[in-house]
Amino acid sequence: MTKKRFRIPEALRTPLAIIGMVVLALWLLVIIFAPLLEPHDPLEQSGTRLAAPSAEYWFGTDTLGRDIFSRVISASRISIPSSIVLVICSSVIGSLIGAMAGYFGGKVDEVFMRLTDLVFAFPSTILAMVISAALGPSIQNAVLAVVLVSWPTYTRLVRSLVLGFRNSEFVIVGRLLGRSGFESLFHDILPNILPHIFVLMFVDLGDCLLTLSGLSFLGLGATPPMAEWGQMVSEGVTRMTSWWLAFFPGLAIFTVVIAENFIGDAVRDWFDRSYVAGSSEGK
Repeated sequence: MTKKRFRIPEALRTPLAIIGMVVLALWLLVIIFAPLLEPHDPLEQSGTRLAAPSAEYWFGTDTLGRDIFSRVISASRISIPSSIVLVICSSVIGSLIGAMAGYFGGKVDEVFMRLTDLVFAFPSTILAMVISAALGPSIQNAVLAVVLVSWPTYTRLVRSLVLGFRNSEFVIVGRLLGRSGFESLFHDILPNILPHIFVLMFVDLGDCLLTLSGLSFLGLGATPPMAEWGQMVSEGVTRMTSWWLAFFPGLAIFTVVIAENFIGDAVRDWFDRSYVAGSSEGK
């Protein structure tokens, strides 16, 4: 018997996908080893105020004399994990609602989809701002606000997929063998739609990070003295002559969002090609 060699999918071997994975891997290492990489305490105000980038302070200092390089590293442990948590929460909530709406139909579908349409009726960023302002400025409330405006996207996707699988032969056979509606939904249908959900999660990561940083930029997310990229950019735009205040945290946001978008596009291409190949083999 010959062993089947593992090969990285072609869609994940493109230059953009490799760049995205390398950049994201570097940021994950930064998050893990942040305390070892920070040359100064992120809250320490011992440096010269508004000092330009130098050998001692690589990214310069802010208005209070804090090292921006240390604060950018420290902020990575808040911005990136927060965006991952809110994507997971949004996908779980939206997928459950969409799965129940698509499978059970009738009044259940009507109630859930009208609620989904109600959330879609408002611009997501504006609605997140309103919710965050009502709850009070904090990173936890900002994450909750983004979750509350992000789940409908997953609901519509999962509902449409469940509607397509609901009357499939393997689902009907499972019901005839005695499976309940929830058992059929979670054991027969859900495994077949998980790849679609994962693709949307990867694509959605960058948007959620931007929205979360935008709330902090407006003062509705992380509050001082906590280091958070959006909040640091907000501090920098008031002093445009000190360009390093907003440039480096903005560059951090840019690199993470671009990397996540590259990976999301690669995962989507990988799934689309696998789906087309599987369909061709089935025929």
